[in-house]
Amino acid sequence: MLSIHTTNHRERVVFKPLKEGEVSMYVCGPTVYDKGHLGHGRSAVAFDVIRRYLMYRGYKVTYVSNYTDIDDKMINRAAERGISVPELAEEIIPLYVRDFGELRVLPADVNPRATEFVHPMIELISKLETNGFTYVISDGVYFDVSKFEEYGALSGQNMEDLQAGARKEVNTEKRNHQDFVLWKMAKSGEPAWASPWGLGRPGWHIECSAMVRSVLGQPIDIHGGGLDLTFPHHECEIAQSEGAYGVEFAQYWLHNGFVNINKEKMSKSLHNFITLEDVFKVYEGRVVRFLYLQTHYRSPLDFSEEMLEQSKNGLARIDQFIALLKHYTPADDAIELAPFFEQYREIFITAMDNDFDVPGAIGAMFSFINLCHDLLKRKIFSKENVQEVLGFMDELDSVFAILSREKHDIPESIQALVAEREQVRKERNFKRSDEIREELKAQGFEVEDTPDGPMVKRI
Repeated sequence: MLSIHTTNHRERVVFKPLKEGEVSMYVCGPTVYDKGHLGHGRSAVAFDVIRRYLMYRGYKVTYVSNYTDIDDKMINRAAERGISVPELAEEIIPLYVRDFGELRVLPADVNPRATEFVHPMIELISKLETNGFTYVISDGVYFDVSKFEEYGALSGQNMEDLQAGARKEVNTEKRNHQDFVLWKMAKSGEPAWASPWGLGRPGWHIECSAMVRSVLGQPIDIHGGGLDLTFPHHECEIAQSEGAYGVEFAQYWLHNGFVNINKEKMSKSLHNFITLEDVFKVYEGRVVRFLYLQTHYRSPLDFSEEMLEQSKNGLARIDQFIALLKHYTPADDAIELAPFFEQYREIFITAMDNDFDVPGAIGAMFSFINLCHDLLKRKIFSKENVQEVLGFMDELDSVFAILSREKHDIPESIQALVAEREQVRKERNFKRSDEIREELKAQGFEVEDTPDGPMVKRI
């Protein structure tokens, strides 16, 4: 039974979707004013694995992740570049598609863009106005947080603390420090749309509320995003959506942890953020993905070159196991592997059902690989057994998405030499073993003997 630790419940709860066998899932996507960085990648991979596991468990998942293509950052960056806001969006969005694809993130069922839903945003603001949650001042339409009793509940804050901790306001017309803008009045040179309150554009928070309701309806099962979005963004989404329609916005709120660079939180203000594009110049996407998966999605993740190398070596162990299977000389008689599959599938599911414990589930995969190495050494695998094991690895990888897909990662000819060397070593033909090592080196590959079998890598 799947149980998850949610931000709104602050404890482990049993997952029960609104509709039997179906899950609606919305994850806040990037503001497309600049290239994607490691934080974007971590969030995308974290929720991709959650989505994949729900699908593995038989749920029909409708997955939506947006692009924010209109806000202050978009306007400022477009002005710096001397291009229009739509032109900036058209330039940046394909970069996210490319980077998330490199990380093997499944495409969303829907990728709504904020500018496509301005009319639903206006309708939502009008509904809030009718319900008495808004007021108008010189620069826009604002949400009055004092009218929504649950404001602060998601992030665990109360209004007194929020007001006491607020900085001195620049806008003295606001009723409360935490009141947030729903509709910004037009400024010269900025994109603007007609509305009942005059020309203007939507505030950031209203965008997701309108897109969620328009695409998925309300309530939804899972709303996710980075931990930094908990307050104020997600807090404001709840206030808007529930204030307008009087029903729960989302059942389960999930947030992934921060990325730390050399034990310091990644931040553009600290000038220590790293783009995905730059990382992919040195490491393939699945190495970065595997690094993400080795830390529970809710915990902080420490990113370093050392961690990347560890991830690269871990994947090499898996690759060598797969290569060993594909070049294994099979026995005549098959052994019964079903009990082993059942055992390790249960370990995998138990881990994933425990609040998506991906590190624990990956541990199950490596334990299974160790078992298979022992069986292979006894030369009791048949051709059918090899195919069964490869199928089981693919089953687990439907959630992890880390297995090698590219034949050119380790060429077939190199894999064949490694398999031959392993065989002659067992026959104690060390002369031939050394010859193969030199042949591999001449072709740009190095082989290392480990307790789990040979590991080959490019020199």
